[in-house]
Amino acid sequence: MARTFDVPEFYRSPVVSTIKQVRRLQDPRKKDLSPSVLDFGAVRFKLARHFGFCYGVENAIEIAYRALGEHPDKRIFLLSEMIHNPHVNADLMERGIRFLRTTTGEQLIPFDELTPEDIVIIPAFGASIEVEEELAARGIDVDAYDTTCPFVEKVWKRSAQIGQQQYTVIVHGKRDHEETRATFSHAQAATHVVVVRDLAEARDLAAVLTGEKNATFFWSRFDGRTSDGFDPDQHLGRIGVVNQTTMLATETAEIAALLRQAMIQRYGNEAVGTHFADTSDTLCYATNENQDATRALIDDGADVAIVVGGANSSNTSHLVELCEEHMPTWFVTSAHDILDEHSIRHVDMETHDLVEATDWLPARRPLTVLLTAGASCPDSLLDEVIHRVCALTGAERSTADVLAPYSVPHS
Repeated sequence: MARTFDVPEFYRSPVVSTIKQVRRLQDPRKKDLSPSVLDFGAVRFKLARHFGFCYGVENAIEIAYRALGEHPDKRIFLLSEMIHNPHVNADLMERGIRFLRTTTGEQLIPFDELTPEDIVIIPAFGASIEVEEELAARGIDVDAYDTTCPFVEKVWKRSAQIGQQQYTVIVHGKRDHEETRATFSHAQAATHVVVVRDLAEARDLAAVLTGEKNATFFWSRFDGRTSDGFDPDQHLGRIGVVNQTTMLATETAEIAALLRQAMIQRYGNEAVGTHFADTSDTLCYATNENQDATRALIDDGADVAIVVGGANSSNTSHLVELCEEHMPTWFVTSAHDILDEHSIRHVDMETHDLVEATDWLPARRPLTVLLTAGASCPDSLLDEVIHRVCALTGAERSTADVLAPYSVPHS
């Protein structure tokens, strides 16, 4: 049986959480990716089969709130945002937790101000070895409330394993993201590391692997994204690919296939096993599920898509990218961004700022809305979006009527 977590009830919801529970009971093996449909008459919502809080996020939330409950009289700090959702982080701050750093690593509170009596929570993205050592040197128990996602730790362990076999680790990720910084640090402890951002950069790296491009070209593309002492002429003979778990899993697979083919071109098919490590088992199952469910949702069709999540959430932005290829898509942080039937605030994918747009809601009725959310988004926020859009479209049916097909079966 899947583990359940003690997540505060106010993150749950009467509508979305109910549907999720029923779908879990009906499809425990998660084979059915068809969307759930909520038909309010004037508007109907198609909800992805998988979305919202994942295992790692629920684990992190449970640990953080446990720390608050166990130490009401102590100072409690988060190394940085625990997860990329402003509502969750704001609630923790209202309860007294303070952040030591920004998401990009800028210091907000000097580590020198910490005492051994303080509690420091490590976020779900993990922490670099250097930061852990800095905290430990000040008497902080970094293991007591470590919320690092188990699937991030799995990437670290696999990186160490192949590193010990003299493979260089190629990380598919965003170099400045907390998770990639942590993964880079842990991998660097065992081997050499290079970070590639996307398929285009992977093609550049492949050109170096095959010998088509030289070291000068390599440094023009990857300066600042390698481990200390990296030498492309020496350290690219054996490689393995891992990822920042929130990246598009399909893109990671494409990057791995591209680089593997480059090694075949360089060393021959029979020798590829010596030069390319199979790391496909490190891909995060929750990221895969959410992305696959979003594709199924898109295939089912809709007039417009709403994706809910934190503005700086990497996994949410990838869901947005998938939807944008097929229909008008709006990336919002909550129902408060839906101003009225004419105006909406949405996340700009380039700047991550909220910008205002008009004429966002199609006039046709009945209207079909694709609805999904990032892995750090509480169900309650989706409920609020549903109610907000219903109010703007003049939905006729009650929530009770709409939920009737999703009533939890009695045992």
